[in-house]
Amino acid sequence: QISDNWPGYSLDLFTYPQHYYGDLEYVLIPHGIIVDRTERLAKDIMQDIGDNDIVVLCVLKGGYKFCADLVEHIKNLSRNSERFISMKVDFVRLKSYHNDQSMQDMQIMGGDDLSKLTGKVCSF
Repeated sequence: QISDNWPGYSLDLFTYPQHYYGDLEYVLIPHGIIVDRTERLAKDIMQDIGDNDIVVLCVLKGGYKFCADLVEHIKNLSRNSERFISMKVDFVRLKSYHNDQSMQDMQIMGGDDLSKLTGKVCSF
């Protein structure tokens, strides 16, 4: 857990693109920790799914990089295990605003027929 008053890691500990110079004050979560946690999440998913296939539903745009990294870790684990996991990846976008006004209902755009996911086990 990161407390609200934690000062973060010093920028002197990291290399980062020059165009961020002057804009960053500290680093809260280093990239390596994020990579390690994503790999651990992939291992947990592999253990939890048993012999089931996986349908990955990526929420664009913000979730793309994380989703791609997670899928890659799952693929690597599947390749290096006794069982092959079949995986399908689909993408959706969520819309909750029209112009500058928040809408009552969230719109889901894109993706295949999402009704096919009815009754499936989902993990978040």
